[in-house]
Amino acid sequence: MTALAPVAARRTLPASDGRLAERHLAGDPQAFGAMVDRYQTRLLNFINRSIDDRDRAEDLVQEVFVRVFRHLHRFDRTKKFSTWIYTIASNLVKNELRSRGRDRLVLRPMLEFEDASTRPDDLFRRSHLAENVAQCVSRLPEALRSVFVLRELEGKTYQDIAEITGCNLGTVKSRLSRARSCFAQLITPLLD
Repeated sequence: MTALAPVAARRTLPASDGRLAERHLAGDPQAFGAMVDRYQTRLLNFINRSIDDRDRAEDLVQEVFVRVFRHLHRFDRTKKFSTWIYTIASNLVKNELRSRGRDRLVLRPMLEFEDASTRPDDLFRRSHLAENVAQCVSRLPEALRSVFVLRELEGKTYQDIAEITGCNLGTVKSRLSRARSCFAQLITPLLD
């Protein structure tokens, strides 16, 4: 009986990204929906933080999935799907900002506080801190900002960031170190 438990447990685990891609390419109509469910919210948060326009971010998320749908057959299954889809999203963000004629990302406040039990003065301080953090991140140079957002806000690995940005690992580490240092210099006076 114990030998059957692992088999049953394996059936309940969610399919890997690679497996979902294979199923979609094989004609499974539900596989692509599962990919959308898995990534839609994360991509929306990433894009919205990058362009500070939720409606446009929703449009860009749709565009990401249109491109994934059209080009999934080209996806190299030896690579991570999450890196590939974030690369598509990152490129769309760059194009969006370029088309706006902007050279900076404007991040929305990264922290939202809706705890009704929190005192108003605590809410004000937290809201003020979130605004200061967003302002400081938006003041980072583009090359530093993108690695900072991917690492500190999205939790991507250094290797993932290297693949998403098209930089080598050493460049990512160097830019992230500079971004952290620059961010600290920007935020410190606001915390006093």
